[in-house]
Amino acid sequence: MSLLCKTRRELLKALALATVTLPLSNTAWAQKKFDKNPFILGVASGSPSDQSIVLWTRLVDEGAFGTNLPNEPIEVKWELALDRDFSKIMKSGVSLAVPALAYSVHAEVNQLPANQWFFYRFQVGGAMSSVGRTRTLPAADQAVAQLRLAYASCQQYEHGYFSAYKHMLAENLDLVLFLGDYIYEYGPSSKGVRMHDSPPVISLDDYRKRYVLYKQDKNLQAMHAACPWLMTWDDHEVQNDYAGLNPGTFGPYVSDFPKRRASAYQAYYEHMPISSSALIDGIDGLMKGSEMRIYGDFRYGKLANICMLDDRQYRDPDVCTPSGNGSSIFDPKTCPELENSSRTILGGAQEKWLASKLKEANKNIWNVIGQPTLYAQRYFPSGDKLLIWNDGWDGFPAARRRLDQALIENKVKNLVIFGGDVHENWVGYLKTDYNKPDSAVLGVEFCGTSITSIGNGSKYLDARLAKNPHFVFAEATKKGYGVAEFTPNALTVNLRVVSDAQQEDTTIETLAKFVVRSGSNKIERLS
Repeated sequence: MSLLCKTRRELLKALALATVTLPLSNTAWAQKKFDKNPFILGVASGSPSDQSIVLWTRLVDEGAFGTNLPNEPIEVKWELALDRDFSKIMKSGVSLAVPALAYSVHAEVNQLPANQWFFYRFQVGGAMSSVGRTRTLPAADQAVAQLRLAYASCQQYEHGYFSAYKHMLAENLDLVLFLGDYIYEYGPSSKGVRMHDSPPVISLDDYRKRYVLYKQDKNLQAMHAACPWLMTWDDHEVQNDYAGLNPGTFGPYVSDFPKRRASAYQAYYEHMPISSSALIDGIDGLMKGSEMRIYGDFRYGKLANICMLDDRQYRDPDVCTPSGNGSSIFDPKTCPELENSSRTILGGAQEKWLASKLKEANKNIWNVIGQPTLYAQRYFPSGDKLLIWNDGWDGFPAARRRLDQALIENKVKNLVIFGGDVHENWVGYLKTDYNKPDSAVLGVEFCGTSITSIGNGSKYLDARLAKNPHFVFAEATKKGYGVAEFTPNALTVNLRVVSDAQQEDTTIETLAKFVVRSGSNKIERLS
C-alpha cells in the first residue's frame, strides 16, 4: 500500500521510521537471504554540507505478481569509510527501508569532517551493494584552490543512450549539478533508439517503474556512485510544461492533477539522494498541494556558493498560450499579460530566500546559480517580428527584473548561471537590458545541451545568434554535458559532447572551451 493511501499518523510514522539511524547489532542486517541482488538500482549520494551527506539506495526484488520483498520495514546496514577496502570505517549504522517509500534508503550521515572524500556501501540479507564515493564540502571559512563540477540535464530514455556519463566518469569531478528532466513521463515512442512499453506515467506506481527503468542504466549508476549530485527538477519529472498545480500538455487527461503531482514528487524523493527535510509537511502534505522543498544552497569554502533553484513548483501558469495549457512561441507585443508585475517563476518565498543569499555574495569568490532553463533573453526571429518562448524566463520578465535588481543592489560579483531544458548549448552574458548592447553586464551564463533529448533548433541557429548578440556561442545538435573548473583566479568551462548519443559506444570531444577571469565579467573563448 502506498503512502498516498494511508492515514496521516501512518504517513508520519513511516517517514520517521525511514529517516532514523539505528545502532549496529549482530543481527541488524542478517535477514533472510535474497534470491536476487536487491541493489540493482545502484547507490548515490547528495545534499552535501561541510559536516554531512545523504547516502541513497533502493531495494528492488520484482516478482511475477509484484515485489518479493516483505510488507514490513527492512533493516539495511550502511558503512562510510576512508578507504575502498573499508578497513577505516568512519561511520556505520542501520536504516529502515519501508514499503510505503518503495523500500528506499536515505541515510543522513552527520558529524563528519569537512572537505573529506569517503567510500560507502549498503548490506542486507547477505547481499552487498556496489561501492560509492562521496565527499563533504569544505568549511565556509576554508580557502579552496579548485572546484570541478559537471552540469547536465534532459535524459530521455528513448532518444539515446546515457553514454555521456561513461565519459563524465573520467572528468575527476567534485560535484554534479543535475538541472532537470531526469525522467520523461511519455508513453512509448516509435522514434526512439531504445524502447519502453509502459504507458504515460500517471500514478505513483507508474512513476516508480519509470525511475526503475532509468536507474538500471549502468553508465548513470556509475556516475551517481562517483561523487555527490546536487539536484533540481524541471517539468518532465511530472508532466510536460506543468506550472505549479496547473497541468501541462501531452498524455491522457487527469482529473486530479494535484494528486498526480504528489505521486511524482513522492517518487522523485524515493529515487534521489536528497534529505528528508525536503518533505516539509511529509508525503501527506503533498496531497494538499504543500511544498516539497528542493531549492537550497551549498557553500564550497570561500571559493563558491551554489544556489540550486526550483522554477516549476511555485511558478504561475504560462500566459498567451492559445490552447490555454503549456507553452508557445509568440510576439510579446501581443501579450500584455507578460508584464504583470505579480507574475513569478520562483514563488515569493524562494525569491526572498535567494535575495537573502545574494546579500552574502561578498563572502564568496564565485556566486553560482543552478536552475533548470535558459535565463537570458532569447528572441526567435520570424520575418520582421521577434518572438519569445513563454515557458522559460522570457515568459516571466517581471520576475527576471526583480532578480536582476537584487543582483545590482547586492553588487554580486563573479556571477555564473548554469541551465538546461533547451537541448542546446548557449553561452552568453547576463545584461541589465538585452535590447541595449551597451547595457551593464551582471554575469555570465552557460546553458547546457541534453544528455540525449533531441532538439529542433539547428536550422534557425545563425538567425537567432544574430538577433541575440549577448550570446557569444550556441550549438544545437550535439549531446553531452559541461565541465566547469573554478579557481580563485578564473572559471574555465569545457562543453563536452559525444559523437552520437544514439550509439552505445561513443567518443567524446570538447566542442568549445571558455575562460572567465575573476572580476572581469568577460567570456574568452580558448578553443
